[in-house]
Amino acid sequence: MNIGEIAKLAGVSSAAVSRYFNHGYISEEKKEAIRKVVEETGYRPSLQAQTLRTKKTRMIGVIVPKIASASIGKVVEGILSVLNNSEYQTLMAVTQNNPEKELEYLETFSDRQVDGVILVATVLTKKHKKVLKQSGVPVVLVGQQFPGLYCVYHDDYHASYELTSAVIGKGRRRLGYISAILEDRAVGEERYRGFCDAAREAGCENAAEQYVISDFTMEGGYRKAGQLLKAYPDLDGILCATDTIALGTVRYLKEQGGNALSRILVAGHGDSDMSRIAAAPLMTVHYSYKKSGELAVQMMLDILEGEDPAVREMKLGFSLVDPE
Repeated sequence: MNIGEIAKLAGVSSAAVSRYFNHGYISEEKKEAIRKVVEETGYRPSLQAQTLRTKKTRMIGVIVPKIASASIGKVVEGILSVLNNSEYQTLMAVTQNNPEKELEYLETFSDRQVDGVILVATVLTKKHKKVLKQSGVPVVLVGQQFPGLYCVYHDDYHASYELTSAVIGKGRRRLGYISAILEDRAVGEERYRGFCDAAREAGCENAAEQYVISDFTMEGGYRKAGQLLKAYPDLDGILCATDTIALGTVRYLKEQGGNALSRILVAGHGDSDMSRIAAAPLMTVHYSYKKSGELAVQMMLDILEGEDPAVREMKLGFSLVDPE
């Protein structure tokens, strides 16, 4: 089957069939006639032919660092909730936290394999910045701010500042911190900076030095909690860069027995489902991860449809979650 044969069966012109498949304007009567023929014949237009003709693939590339993450899962859910109701399909790449693999996918996608890229970003190296600026397709970042690029991100600094202040407000003043890698500007650098500023302003002078750096796993949180408490055994509060790290910390404290869990208040970021059912429910921060994915796609669709998005950078808020 080809467009000419579809047109003949539907009793319309080939131009009308072409407009139908390219989402142009045709009357409802012609649209219904073509739809019936397409349904009866099972005809599907050639994607390669459409791409050659329109220079568009109707594909959006989505690059994520990993799948086994509650926060990234919510971002992806938001992305798909919009894309699945659009005319675009999704091509997803998972880098397994490998920055070099991320660059590889960015370069592949930017070579016109997709119409645009949504990058759920963690570490932005000099190589990343160069590739992003030279991309042949529009890119929207989720989770990181990068001047000059379209991005949707959260107010990580003030979230951490307010969480730390709330912990101090509960009478906990001997604080420690388990950070993510500081190369991750949002989750690492900005959350640690918010912790340091809040602690210093409250007179907890030594808190900024009482920290360790973990990977993003529960096992990492477990190991680093032990390292932190070995160095600073009198802590009465431990703030963590993510809920996953915090849950590893809770597990470590539980295994110590005695009053460790009641003596040391543990807080995290992310408002994950697991944070509510931990042995000691976490103080945490709720971020609009799903909404960030939805907004990133809408920004991308506006760009692809030739509309200038109202803003290039969109910073989302947060709310504290206290189980008590």
